[in-house]
Amino acid sequence: MKPAKLIVGIAIVALISAYFAFDLGRFASLEYLKSQQAAIEAFRSEQPLLLAGIFFLIYVAVTALSLPGAAIMTLAVGAVFGLWWGTLLVSFASSVGATLAFLVSRYLLRDWVQARFGDKLKAINAGIEREGGFYLFGLRLVPAFPFFVINLVMGLTPLRTATFYWVSQLGMLAGTLVFVNAGTQLANIESLSGILSPGLIASFVLLGVFPIVAKKLLGGLRARRAHS
Repeated sequence: MKPAKLIVGIAIVALISAYFAFDLGRFASLEYLKSQQAAIEAFRSEQPLLLAGIFFLIYVAVTALSLPGAAIMTLAVGAVFGLWWGTLLVSFASSVGATLAFLVSRYLLRDWVQARFGDKLKAINAGIEREGGFYLFGLRLVPAFPFFVINLVMGLTPLRTATFYWVSQLGMLAGTLVFVNAGTQLANIESLSGILSPGLIASFVLLGVFPIVAKKLLGGLRARRAHS
């Protein structure tokens, strides 16, 4: 591995290790958020822009490093900033963080993976080049797939960075709205599982599958018309 990649890799491992070594995850719990809600809202009334900037940077870091806690932070943003401003903040922070994770995965692992498994990935690479945007959009709409896995895996494919960013921002918007809106009712939330009911997850799955199926149907119709 090149020295630059090694340094980046060591830095990322050190940051992730520090997160767990200092038990920073305790600040990303629903109980802690509820206990600090009044203090956070008081700080927001005094320094709203500063607090928004702090939330944005922390959210980007958590997402970029694929750390747990993004869902709790989304609730916190909803509780403090409300639905519309909260959605705006989370939408951009999550998309920027996801893109950074995508780029880190591409920088550190893509060449090695493609060199080692390139012959086995030809079909996948061709599929991503052909319909990567639609495929990513479908995955983003389905909460059953962990978003940090999508970020890292997509970094190993030929998908363009700009496409990854705007499709991610658009595809994650529905889920962002759900969680930010839930955050505005923080006092009534007992667990994260209460936010995503089976019916809501099923709706997201249908939304995620629809663009892929629609594209396949359109492609089939075009092929039949061309053949005829």
